[in-house]
Amino acid sequence: MVEVARTEFILGGQRSGKSRRAELLARDWLASASGRRAVMIATGQAWDEEMRERIARHQADRAARVPGMVTVEEPLALADALRQHSDGHTLIVVDCLTLWLTNLMMPADPAQALAESAVIAAGEALCAAIAEAPGPVVLVGNEIGLGVIPMGREVRAFVDALGRLNQQVAAACGRVTLMAAGLPLTLKDAV
Repeated sequence: MVEVARTEFILGGQRSGKSRRAELLARDWLASASGRRAVMIATGQAWDEEMRERIARHQADRAARVPGMVTVEEPLALADALRQHSDGHTLIVVDCLTLWLTNLMMPADPAQALAESAVIAAGEALCAAIAEAPGPVVLVGNEIGLGVIPMGREVRAFVDALGRLNQQVAAACGRVTLMAAGLPLTLKDAV
């Protein structure tokens, strides 16, 4: 059984085991005492067939690993959703911050994209909601800044914004875990 921190940020590359770790934390939270709940706040949006299939696969995997977890879909108003669903008996899993940031910066309608200052403010609002949450919060996000510098201006701006968001959330959380090949590496543990 993995110890559940009050706040944990799990980051890593694609298919590194981030979501699985978050789900195992939720499973252990639910099993450790009666009267507990777990809520997944899912930020992904199905814009194409591949993403629809990916979301369906995640839903099926999650239902098998954590049958008692409720899913709430919220692609934009993440801080509000966290405040709405958090209480002392509920563990919140946010999966994932990278897709949430994508929704803010690169929506289907480009006219709705947020300016850099609004993206930073949304990150600050999220961190405030994390600090105010009465129950445990587990957040999942991607670490994409370890590779080469992207060629396009928009992609560089996104990588920079995700790096800033990851730093904001890491500072707001008591535990930060880096996942690689399914293995957790604790970067911070102020629990």
